[in-house]
Amino acid sequence: MHDMLSRLKNTDFPALTRDSLQTLQVNLGYLCNQRCVHCHVNAGPKRTEIMDEQTARLIPDVLKAREISTLDLTGGAPEMNPQFRLLVSSARALGVHVIDRCNLTILLEPGFEWLAEFLAEQEVEVIASLPCYLQENVDRQRGKGVFAQSIEALRLLNRLGYGGDDARLPLSLVYNPLEPRLPPDQQTLEHDYKRELGRRFGIRFTRLIALTNMPINRFGSMLVSQGTFETYLRLLKDNFCSDNLRHVMCRKLISVDWQGYLYDCDFNQMLNLRLRGRHGAELHLRDLLEEDLAGRPIRVLEHCYGCTAGQGSSCSGALAS
Repeated sequence: MHDMLSRLKNTDFPALTRDSLQTLQVNLGYLCNQRCVHCHVNAGPKRTEIMDEQTARLIPDVLKAREISTLDLTGGAPEMNPQFRLLVSSARALGVHVIDRCNLTILLEPGFEWLAEFLAEQEVEVIASLPCYLQENVDRQRGKGVFAQSIEALRLLNRLGYGGDDARLPLSLVYNPLEPRLPPDQQTLEHDYKRELGRRFGIRFTRLIALTNMPINRFGSMLVSQGTFETYLRLLKDNFCSDNLRHVMCRKLISVDWQGYLYDCDFNQMLNLRLRGRHGAELHLRDLLEEDLAGRPIRVLEHCYGCTAGQGSSCSGALAS
């Protein structure tokens, strides 16, 4: 794996500061039943990093103390963490909106037969990875047979009410480009997805989220190996849109790693850029019980151009037209 941080440190990206905290995005660990070529987390079946029970039990307390409205659970496959069910039910009992960033195939894994019904019962929003509506492209990016399993999992979610008329069960799909390029127009692509998945498989979903691949970790190393890292960075910078700065996710979101340490965003987490307090100490979940981070500066590097290029890119999809 190539060193990404040294390639991203020197930046002229505009300064950013935090607004009030609305979303706690928690990475429950890097263990995953898949190993995708675009994965900026480097997740996979052999990863052992996973959040323990003591750290997970801090999360509901932080949600309550900071009056956070959304808990966004990610990984790896977040559902593979033994604390997943407890976290979801505890957050929902507080009235917090919960998002599960699901790779779909986990719903079909032995031992996870309970998962889909549990998500529906708890009214958890499912944001599911499906980088294309064509089998060849998905299997090339995510592994042989993943497309067929994903379609089966989507049908399961549809049977439970996801992606239909029930606003309590939203189902979003996530698109990532296969090549080092910007995503196409999100609205146009969503129309294509709905047409093709509906016509060919009878699949319904709520919305499409188009994400820009970040030049870090597994994807960044692939770019370096291909000799296209600088070209891709230039593509991001050449398509910078200042309007997107108002809506970037790091303004209202805190990212938490599997050990409970805090970051400005999930991408900074993968670069190990931990948030620090006023006296230089690394900040942890327990610090959020007392400390409000609004107004604090956000750590920016060259990869931040990935969130502001073109339509923009965030955990909720495109930021602007």
